[in-house]
Amino acid sequence: MSEPIAALTAAQAARAETASRDRALTAAAGMEIERLSAYYGRFQALADITLPIHPGTVTAVIGPSGCGKSTLIRCLNRLHELTPGARVTGSVRLEGVDIYGPGIDPARVRQLVGMVFQKPNPFPTLSIYDNVLAGVRLHRQRLSRTEADEIVERSLRAAALWDEVKDKLKDSGASLSGGQQQRLCIARALAVEPLVLLMDEPTSALDPIATYRIEELIWELKQRYTIVIVTHNMQQAARIADYVAFLLAGEERTGKLIEFDTAQRIFTNPKRKETEDYITGKIG
Repeated sequence: MSEPIAALTAAQAARAETASRDRALTAAAGMEIERLSAYYGRFQALADITLPIHPGTVTAVIGPSGCGKSTLIRCLNRLHELTPGARVTGSVRLEGVDIYGPGIDPARVRQLVGMVFQKPNPFPTLSIYDNVLAGVRLHRQRLSRTEADEIVERSLRAAALWDEVKDKLKDSGASLSGGQQQRLCIARALAVEPLVLLMDEPTSALDPIATYRIEELIWELKQRYTIVIVTHNMQQAARIADYVAFLLAGEERTGKLIEFDTAQRIFTNPKRKETEDYITGKIG
């Protein structure tokens, strides 16, 4: 394990030791994206993105389809490089450590910066209980039943799902409704105690009621985590985001950061005409 990531782990462990039994603890961390460009082979998907991700806040990434929103957040935990031919330039710092620096373990980065995908993806052959523990077991060779029980309950409570599933933990994760499956995926991500939680359109496949539950949950989770969410829903971004990053791609299809500001400023008084045209529906 590289020393920078080990240091992050030690800091996280120190936080956990001082936490109460219900882990009512702020563990949020900030990130700094500097001159980040992303490529798929010869195609450049993102160009020269620089912006801060403030700790303990929700940052919404908005923009038309194909402007690189999902690519951007996949770069924040090194998922992007899992695509053959994909690469990045620039830097992404987590608590001051460049996650693309020499010797950094990508698997460790993905533990500290979790991801929730657009479509709920619980492991269908695993129970609700084992779904929550899936990531934990990848990183910990020994896990007592007591520890496992505590992690499962804590994570499901954090995802606002415990009361709904506590009597059927042995059931398949795929037996849950769509909204419950997405919250199970959130619980799975939280179980490894991340510092940052990335969400790629987490409500796009859900009905309005399930969407509302996820939005409520995001609002609660930002008290303890830093959250970055991709969304096409401008109303959703206005409801839940503290900050907004607007991306746009031209004819070359390379995404660029047009404007970054507080959500209030973006939705009431944007600085760039392109931003105003997008949020009012004139483009996109």
